[in-house]
Amino acid sequence: MKKNILIFLSIASLIIFSFSINNSNKLNRDLNSFEKGRDQIPFDRNVENFTPIIDSHVHFMPFGGEAIPFSDLVDYFRKTNVRFVNVYGIGQRVPIDSDCTYYLDCPGIPVLPTIKNDIINAENFIKSKPKDIHLTISMTFPDLANPGDILQKMKILDDEYPNIFNWMGEVNLIKQALLNNFHEPAILEDISKWKDFMGELNERKIPINIHSDLGNNQSNTKYLFLMEEVLKLYPNNKIVWAHMGLSKELSNMNPNEHIKIMKRLLNKYPNLMLDITWRVLEDNYFKKYRDLYVNFFNNYSEKILPGTDFVASANKNFDSYKTDLMVTSEINKYLNDKAFRNIVLGNNYFRLLDLNYEAPIISLKK
Repeated sequence: MKKNILIFLSIASLIIFSFSINNSNKLNRDLNSFEKGRDQIPFDRNVENFTPIIDSHVHFMPFGGEAIPFSDLVDYFRKTNVRFVNVYGIGQRVPIDSDCTYYLDCPGIPVLPTIKNDIINAENFIKSKPKDIHLTISMTFPDLANPGDILQKMKILDDEYPNIFNWMGEVNLIKQALLNNFHEPAILEDISKWKDFMGELNERKIPINIHSDLGNNQSNTKYLFLMEEVLKLYPNNKIVWAHMGLSKELSNMNPNEHIKIMKRLLNKYPNLMLDITWRVLEDNYFKKYRDLYVNFFNNYSEKILPGTDFVASANKNFDSYKTDLMVTSEINKYLNDKAFRNIVLGNNYFRLLDLNYEAPIISLKK
């Protein structure tokens, strides 16, 4: 009986989501409508999407195997009214002769740093750049534990693809899920050697999205010192902390303690922002402690970036993306209007990248 109820609720949510998309389409909020100075129709939260118009975290390439074709993935965004997307590769790949698609299914198989995915994304972008979706291409290749050649590879990409790459990440400082696949976490000494490439990013005002696990269920803040070192050494860089440090390995942290740490670091480092992508956050924290996180986001609404963390492996489809988008957006329903406009309607993203776009105002109708 309980299972049937859950299935019914899931189907009902998908129907409501599709209805919301269809209503939003009637308003024709195309890419051009977000340009600064345009006369935009106020956003009516009663009938329009609770899903964001930006997805700041999409992996267009998987760890292994075939990817969803570039043009097909872009069409997913059209269908869900996502207008601004960060194009991530994945900075590691399984061996070319491996049939592994997802690293967690293949413990012991090396998943090692590579620049290949960034090159593939750049080539696809040049060949198939859409006019109706704003794509920001990201460098995901850096091996933060071995930073000596990062600046050199950045210059190679710049020479081959001038003015294409305007973001860095998701890059791994410590990602426990990859430890069984020969992932080498960075240590304090490594972080001190980031100076050259972090200086280049800072000069070009390029944000960097860093995956750095806060800890695990045995020690909730085991790795916090690593991100604190990054923030201390590079306070002027635009740093985005992926998933707010949360992960599958950390599902039992006291939410008040987690939020306390986030507030302390946001207050101390004005250039820090938080990425709230990945359904693990909704499943393990937002759903259970809704009021706490809504209050946090409302009070720090200029510091939050939304997205799915969707990985476009060929065994997925449009329904996979739509489901991830819906689940990761659930908390948006409860945000106040200011936070909704900053986070969901893109003002934080526009400001971070200095884009000539702005969010519509929120309708006062209730």
